[in-house]
Amino acid sequence: MFIIYQLIISIILIFSPIILLFRIFKNKEDKKRFIEKFSFSRKVKKNGNLIWFHGASVGEILSVVPLIKKYEKDKSVKQILITSSTLSSSSILQKFKFKKTIHQFYPIDHFIFIEKFLNYWKPKVAMFVDSEIWPCMFKKLENKNIPLILLNARITPKSYKRWMKIKNFSYSIFNKISFAYPQNQETKYFLKKLKTKNINYLGNLKYSENYDENLSNIKKKLKNQFNKKKIWVASSTHETEEIFCIKAHLILKKKIKNLITIIIPRHIHRVKEIISKIEKLNCKVVSHTSNKTNLKNVDFYIVDSFGETKKFHEMACSVFLGGSIINRGGQNPLEAARLGAKILHGPNVNNFVDVYKLLKTLNASKKIDSSKDLASSINFKKNKKIGKKIKQIGKNILKKTIKELDIIIYHEIKKA
Repeated sequence: MFIIYQLIISIILIFSPIILLFRIFKNKEDKKRFIEKFSFSRKVKKNGNLIWFHGASVGEILSVVPLIKKYEKDKSVKQILITSSTLSSSSILQKFKFKKTIHQFYPIDHFIFIEKFLNYWKPKVAMFVDSEIWPCMFKKLENKNIPLILLNARITPKSYKRWMKIKNFSYSIFNKISFAYPQNQETKYFLKKLKTKNINYLGNLKYSENYDENLSNIKKKLKNQFNKKKIWVASSTHETEEIFCIKAHLILKKKIKNLITIIIPRHIHRVKEIISKIEKLNCKVVSHTSNKTNLKNVDFYIVDSFGETKKFHEMACSVFLGGSIINRGGQNPLEAARLGAKILHGPNVNNFVDVYKLLKTLNASKKIDSSKDLASSINFKKNKKIGKKIKQIGKNILKKTIKELDIIIYHEIKKA
């Protein structure tokens, strides 16, 4: 089965120039750095101990930022490598002023590129975040005796069913994981079924605070303008969800004249399309990158740059989380909840079942089914007590995770 898998990857590689050109045209690939996906490094590997974190995109990378901060201060760790697959995650990391942490795009899972990647970076430990399972990489890590940690692991019922269709192959992949730390009990159960070794449930790392305070600053003049308004945020929205939120704004505007709705789309390349929809409704809209600070008569403020979310979550008392009206399983509500915002969401939150269960018991979230329901559910008062509870849960999970990782990492460093 592994040979078949590598054969499929090889066939895809034949068409990779066409695929890459299309993705570059769509601004989904870096014009210069795409070669990193073929294991041509643009960064220098320093002499000494290197540890490696890999996450697919923004959410996965942000969940390990507290760990990166910890090992940045550790003198026994010379360098930290972060890999991811998306442009957005690369842009987010640039916001942090890390001294010994570097970013590379994750290589294509073909034995030639994986071998080249590992021979160059020589990590002491590899930590894969969330649901990142790569057969060739896992096989090569085992061959080179590099411990593989599946961190904040997540296996959904849908992905579990897919893995079980090729169960013998799946067993051989999951058996290569040295240590697994699931983010929920459901994943723990699936990992056991997939024959994973050394499973230890510590909790969801996404409860932990993952931003620097200096990243949350907003221009004073702009903040003063927002302070004069009633604001709410529609965050991580997908196509059709903006219209859902625009309708809610129009309903609410009948009662609240100085209302501004802040929209933070999941994919900022859709901003022009969103602005066009708003303008067709004769509403005034301003984008964040326009740097306009006069918000007189403005209805909608569109955040069209990476790494800005917390700035606006901090100001909002109510936050609608996207990916939940459409069937995408929802987006992570914890950042906004940590800041005391009321979380509003649609019916599709399968990606964060445990998180929403807790938020519901804390009376910090509400499921909405219509724009009218959304408009009536928006409030303008923070709940700081709930924010503190969530922060404390995050601190406890982070402490336990660091304790576990320290044992593994320092064991490998001492072996050198």
